[in-house]
Amino acid sequence: MTMNRRTTLKSLLATAVLATGFCLPVHAATEVAGVKFDDSIGLAGKELKLNGAGVRTKVFFKVYALGLYLPEKKTSVAEILPLAGPRRVSITVLRELSSEQFGEAFMSGLNANTDKAERSKLLPQTMKFGEMFAQFPSLKKGDVLTVDWIPGEGTQCHLNGKKIGELLPDVAFYNAILRIWLGDKPADSSLKPQLLGEK
Repeated sequence: MTMNRRTTLKSLLATAVLATGFCLPVHAATEVAGVKFDDSIGLAGKELKLNGAGVRTKVFFKVYALGLYLPEKKTSVAEILPLAGPRRVSITVLRELSSEQFGEAFMSGLNANTDKAERSKLLPQTMKFGEMFAQFPSLKKGDVLTVDWIPGEGTQCHLNGKKIGELLPDVAFYNAILRIWLGDKPADSSLKPQLLGEK
């Protein structure tokens, strides 16, 4: 192969690589407290959009960053709860918590935003959800917990990509989980508007 031909091939290859690079999709992300949430993700064969993200604080401490993913962006709780398709809550821990602390906070938020009749109906799933927290002693800074709703299957949790707990089949239970942050008595009143996409 001649030098000129080799140089030409290298130039063509470099041009092709550059052209390919510019054509690759760029995954935009939203950053909250140093945690990056992709603006879109895939779940159960569907594309979900980041509806909003924010930080749960307690006293002066940042506890976790949370992102809410939906099939389409919505700005009210009334639109979100009946939404068809998969959904995801993604939680990145910002300070170490015992599983007991995390579990109690979840249960407290769930109980604060459901009435007695609903709590009674959801009790078996709530108990199984509570048992999930006994599977790990603590959540460390940087751990990622996802709580997904998969239509036709149920609520499924993952800790750092590993499945934890059982599938919980009732969508009413998943909506009860969402109301921990989106209900009338949200866990953090400043986080709720951020999850609803308000600036």
